[in-house]
Amino acid sequence: PFTTINPNEGVAYVRVKSLCSSLGVRCSPRFGSCDGTYRFVPVSLLDVAGLVPGAHAGRGLGNKFLDDLRKANGNILVVDCSGATDPEGNPAKPGTYNPIEDVLMVEREFAHWVKGILDRNWRKIRSEALKSSSSVLKALLSVLSGLSISAQHIVSATAAAGLSLGDIMNWSNEKKLEFSFHLFKIAKPMVIAANKVDVQEAEKFLLELKRSLSDYVVVPVSSEAELILKKAAKAGLISYRPGDSDFKVTNPDKLSRQQLKVLDLIRDKILRKYGSTGVQNCLEELIFNVMKYIAVFPVEDENKLSDHKGNILPDVFIVPQMTTPKELAYTVSYTHLRAHETE
Repeated sequence: PFTTINPNEGVAYVRVKSLCSSLGVRCSPRFGSCDGTYRFVPVSLLDVAGLVPGAHAGRGLGNKFLDDLRKANGNILVVDCSGATDPEGNPAKPGTYNPIEDVLMVEREFAHWVKGILDRNWRKIRSEALKSSSSVLKALLSVLSGLSISAQHIVSATAAAGLSLGDIMNWSNEKKLEFSFHLFKIAKPMVIAANKVDVQEAEKFLLELKRSLSDYVVVPVSSEAELILKKAAKAGLISYRPGDSDFKVTNPDKLSRQQLKVLDLIRDKILRKYGSTGVQNCLEELIFNVMKYIAVFPVEDENKLSDHKGNILPDVFIVPQMTTPKELAYTVSYTHLRAHETE
């Protein structure tokens, strides 16, 4: 059953191809780490409570849950691909519930939540509509800016819904809901983590998820396998990095026959079949392929590839593709300021 009440804030790491090895230098990461092949770059992660039907109307954690996500640049929706969790989060017999319904429910709840914000501010929006389309855009931006919504998001969602800001006074409830639906998908891009693919019943649902939700990236995931591999690696029993397609047993004498059997099952049923446990892929698919972010290595001395202290390639920033040099400079300055305050 759902147990999360308040969001759990943490840090995850995405892999970026290491520059140091190709440039013949040894980097000094200020944050994260580098193994010579990959630079592991930290990103903020927010684990929020499960969403239930009717959340936009206050059911369950209701609007609190939705409000927790307003700062997110993107979302990973974890669904039980084995069909063993009902819409309320209760355990059920595998194969009982179609996880597609979870995705449709989240889309619906977000759309109704955004529409509710529009409805509460509709008088203000309509008054601006009497002036010009640009005034409407400013009004919508003002109303939705707390959700980390940009003007481009609004323009793109309007076009995707086949609507016009100049005609906003004639938007029906259905049109407002359609706009809200597209705004969510554009401003809060989402990857589907099809968890529990190690369960037999998951295979048919995984195929159905990919076929029916072709506009989403669906990643097959076995979080249990990832947890087992990470624990084994931490104990020095295997050599494994998150996202790897295989592992190497480094200390077989310390593993029981049952433990070796479990590792063999993970290799055969998960890694060879899907290429990885999927956990790392979820993060990287969302950030680099869906959100189209890129990795930037800013340095003060371009000849030495260092900062003023001589640290080689100390920072990596994950930023949107169209980030300007000025915006990057602000990000660098802000990060360094926060790091100094922490010290």
